[in-house]
Amino acid sequence: MATGIDPDYNRLASLIWTHPAIARVREAASQPVYLVGGAIRDGLADFEVDDIDLVVEGDPVPLATSLDPDARINERFGTVNLLVEGEPVDIATARTETYPRPGALPEVKAGSLEDDLVRRDFTINAMAIGIGRDSELIDPLGGIADLKSGVLRVLHDKSFVDDPTRALRAARYAARFGFDLEPKTAELMMTVNTSSVSHDRLENELRLIAEEDNALEALRLARLWSLVEFEEERLDLAEAATQLIEVDPWREDTTREAVILEAVFGDLQRATELTIEPATPWDAVRLARGRTPLELVLGRALGGRWLDRWQLEWRWIELEITGADLLAAGVPEGPQLGEGLDAALEAKLNYGVSGAEEEMAIALQAAGAERGAK
Repeated sequence: MATGIDPDYNRLASLIWTHPAIARVREAASQPVYLVGGAIRDGLADFEVDDIDLVVEGDPVPLATSLDPDARINERFGTVNLLVEGEPVDIATARTETYPRPGALPEVKAGSLEDDLVRRDFTINAMAIGIGRDSELIDPLGGIADLKSGVLRVLHDKSFVDDPTRALRAARYAARFGFDLEPKTAELMMTVNTSSVSHDRLENELRLIAEEDNALEALRLARLWSLVEFEEERLDLAEAATQLIEVDPWREDTTREAVILEAVFGDLQRATELTIEPATPWDAVRLARGRTPLELVLGRALGGRWLDRWQLEWRWIELEITGADLLAAGVPEGPQLGEGLDAALEAKLNYGVSGAEEEMAIALQAAGAERGAK
């Protein structure tokens, strides 16, 4: 049973009156402007507000370009992306949407604020409030009630048919807030067909999931709801790998989002190769060098414990000689250079050879050259 959220109206009011971007829009606007969607939801739920989405009834371009002459206008969807006081802001015209076919991008036309709220995905995202004084929360579809009850509810029966990516968003929100699907929404979820959506749009939704603190729970739900396919053990791997990059010697070697997506959906063949314990330090170097940080992290998470030593020690060992030294000693450009340097590094790693003289002798011998040859 989900635990609902007690809406924090004071926090929402504080957001509207203290956020620098909203304050600047309020100063510049000559028409009513409404804060909508996720900012209201997260403000009421006491979550960090990342996106400032605003709606006007009419053309948003004059207001947007007065605030940011470099604003990016998307005429097809009636939206403008801009920076206000250094913060990203979206200003859109209130609009209606129709879907020419399941999974297609919508066709939009101007409408009222209520039209704009009705076109949205879930009730908790279908609220608005004016950014001017004495504004009241506009909640025609019961978003507050569903926040309090801890449920996700779609706005109409064709919601997932029109846009199946909403189902992945449901997994993201359910994991973030600890919400359940409302019974009718749960029933509709069982019929979702994501094949009607482009690969790029699905990938974008999965990237958004991977950015969440509760990403693994969201992916577990998405799998449970048959929205994505992967072996359940992949979630264990993702958890182990994300824990690794929070501690030395793997800290911040790659991003958490990349680790999650690769652990759950990636080809693990190259990472699996790293689970084989190398016989010597030189074998370890040959196995590890040229690998991406992501492959190395996953290899370690899969059980390649020797990779800790690679990270801490072997990867930092360098020769005192260089390829330029071998060229000066008469080794021609080509594979022989690499063979000579590799032989010297192998001797240094495996047998403790040290000093430029010894390294040079081994490198020249391996390269088939005599010292001083021209």
